[in-house]
Amino acid sequence: MSEWFGKLPDGWESHKISELFIERREKVSDTDFRPLSVSKGGVVPQIATVAKSNAGDNRRLVRKGDFAINSRSDRRGSSGMSNYDGSVSLINIVLTPRSETNEKYWHFLFRSHIFIEEYYRNGRGIVDDLWTTRFSEMRTIYLPLPPREEQDQIVRFLDWKVSGINRLINTKNKQIALLQEKKQTEINDAVTRGGHGWRNVRLGNLGHFRKGFGGSRADDATSGGLACIRYGDIYRSGELFLHKPITRIRAESSASYARIYKSEMLFALTGETKEEIGQALVNNIDEDVWCSGDTAIFSANEDVLADFLTYVLRCPHVIQQRAAMARGDIIVHISTNALRRLRIPVPPVSEQETIVSRLDKICADVAQIVKLETELITLLHEYRTRLISDVVTGKMDVRDVVIPDYDAVEEMVDTVDDNLEKTEDYSDGD
Repeated sequence: MSEWFGKLPDGWESHKISELFIERREKVSDTDFRPLSVSKGGVVPQIATVAKSNAGDNRRLVRKGDFAINSRSDRRGSSGMSNYDGSVSLINIVLTPRSETNEKYWHFLFRSHIFIEEYYRNGRGIVDDLWTTRFSEMRTIYLPLPPREEQDQIVRFLDWKVSGINRLINTKNKQIALLQEKKQTEINDAVTRGGHGWRNVRLGNLGHFRKGFGGSRADDATSGGLACIRYGDIYRSGELFLHKPITRIRAESSASYARIYKSEMLFALTGETKEEIGQALVNNIDEDVWCSGDTAIFSANEDVLADFLTYVLRCPHVIQQRAAMARGDIIVHISTNALRRLRIPVPPVSEQETIVSRLDKICADVAQIVKLETELITLLHEYRTRLISDVVTGKMDVRDVVIPDYDAVEEMVDTVDDNLEKTEDYSDGD
């Protein structure tokens, strides 16, 4: 039977995972062993802002040199070799090498795209985002094993090449961050500068709210269907104005949802951080749209433009107001009554129109540059993915490559989204 890695070079062997690794199953407390998170950036110290389980005494021990992988398919790619002794959520599988090998070789292999696909193919579950692979299911997966000297050369080669790619990716991400920072500064200055005719008004006096309601992911349409905006789409889109739907639902489910009209605003009443909570966007979708629960629909009166309001609501002083009114730790909520109390700077409508026109152009220019830079980053990621897969499976022979001096560079990743600790744990039984 052909294995997932294909034909191996002469001198390479293949072994089942159970022949190469032991599953570390020891349970410990995060008071005795520092809490770690298994993210797409690898195994990292747990950061203060992640959503955590309360099971601090029910975690899995990790030792330096162990490999940890998140067993859930919705955390696909969250894995890595640990540089620390510590503890991780039971949702992760921890592997300890049985014999002396180059641990970094396994770090590259296990994080390669083709292994990740094979890993989840061996799992089980109801739907894709509830798909799980446990050790009992992964133990029979075969892995390629090159001679030790070649393992070392593969690691040197990939460290060198991946560092170069990471440097380019980091440079482009910094450029994007600077552009976004400049855009936000322009927005803040434009909508808060004050002047003749400006007023400081409660949001509740600028229009009226009605509540979104109903619906579940079971209503999502696999094709076709009606446009829908869920509360997660509001901050997941990263947009101020939504021009096309992220989600579609089956037409027969629409009676369970609230209707939202073009140019109305939609607020997220639930989120994972206090910065997300209360974010809003304008519905500019050119078709009938419905929205789900945990949202609030806002119709602005003639004193304020919805587009102007959306810009104001992303300003730091308004975000601080929203955060102060939010309730909850792991899942954060805000009420429509709290939103009504937000203080909003409001100039005359004619000045709002001028401000919106200027900001629309600035945002469009930034969006175009960011789009191009993001496409280049995607190409770099794809090249890195293919390179790693080809090298760790022997498709590319790097034995005779001379490695020059280089500075090791890790990709800068946003670990906040990757490090969410699921509240559910798995028992030891299969």
